[in-house]
Amino acid sequence: MGRNPAVGRQGPAHHASVIPTEGAASALAVKQIRSDIGHSETMRRTLRALGLRHHQQTVRVPNTSSIRGMLVKVRHLVDVTPAKES
Repeated sequence: MGRNPAVGRQGPAHHASVIPTEGAASALAVKQIRSDIGHSETMRRTLRALGLRHHQQTVRVPNTSSIRGMLVKVRHLVDVTPAKES
């Protein structure tokens, strides 16, 4: 019998990221908080397309509908916050 993947990952600290709407911020800061090891190849490719190469890396991406769609796919692997204006 296989391991239950949800064991040890319940509670508010382990929920998926909430992705801000386009009106909330023009850019997003995306931090990879979980490794892509053990996840599907499409999720790995999505992280690469977002510019995330390493665990704990943070990138700044524009807040567009295509980017938000990618973030929805990997929302359990990343932490999304509005980026500070520079």
